[in-house]
Amino acid sequence: MSEVTTPTVPLDRLAKVYRKMRDAKGALTATYEADVAKIDGQMDAVTNAMRESLKALGVTSVRTLEGTIVMGKSTRYSVQDWDAFRAFVVEHSAFDLFERRLAQKNTEQFLEENPQLAIPSLVSDAKYTISVRKPGA
Repeated sequence: MSEVTTPTVPLDRLAKVYRKMRDAKGALTATYEADVAKIDGQMDAVTNAMRESLKALGVTSVRTLEGTIVMGKSTRYSVQDWDAFRAFVVEHSAFDLFERRLAQKNTEQFLEENPQLAIPSLVSDAKYTISVRKPGA
C-alpha cells in the first residue's frame, strides 16, 4: 500500500504565486492585444485601398513586384427566427445546413433533465479545473 504525501509548498504560497503569474500573463495579453489591434487597423486601411484600386481597374487580381493581390468575396449567413429555420430544415431534409457540433450547456442540461436516456454515440470528457480568487478584504 502506498503512503499519501502532502505537498511541501503551502497552498497559500501556491495561490499567491499562481495569482502573480496570472496577472503577469494578463498584462502581457493586454499589451499584445493592443499592439495587434493597432496593426489590424493599419491593415484594414491598406486592404481598403487595395480593394478600391482593384475596383477602379475593373479586375479581381493584379500581379505586382511585391506579390499578387487577389480580391475575393466571402458571405456569412445567420438566422433571425430559429423556429422557422428548423421547420424549414425538417420540411426539406436540409440537415446539412447545420454544423456538426453540440451546444455544450444544452447537452449538459438535457442529460441532467433526462438521466434515464442514453444518447447514442455521445462521448463526454470531464476534468477537474483549478481557479484562484483574490482574498477578500
